[in-house]
Amino acid sequence: MELNHTIVPALDHEASAKFFAEIMGLAYEGPIGHFAPVKINSALTLDFDKATEFTRQHYAFKVSDVEFDGIFARIQAAGIQYGSGPQTPDNGELNHRSGGRGFYWRDRDSHLMEVLTRD
Repeated sequence: MELNHTIVPALDHEASAKFFAEIMGLAYEGPIGHFAPVKINSALTLDFDKATEFTRQHYAFKVSDVEFDGIFARIQAAGIQYGSGPQTPDNGELNHRSGGRGFYWRDRDSHLMEVLTRD
């Protein structure tokens, strides 16, 4: 069993999909129907969908050290606040859980995004 896709509610679904794809180093190829999909890998797609009201969610992505370096560099270059924990997503620190690296940041719709290199 594998997770195939999940819906990410957004005020401006295309802008949010483009922003997410850019930060994560992924491609955004345009809308499909009413979704703005971003393919994470061969098994998972995030389908950004327009919504006016929604509960902010937490999305966590395990990445390689090379992917982490690229994502972190893009976060810093864009001036996006980041932090070491879910309650401190803006303290400007990384965490080193399980001997890896990780951080949290908020996307355009205030969803809490997490990037980590170790489980």
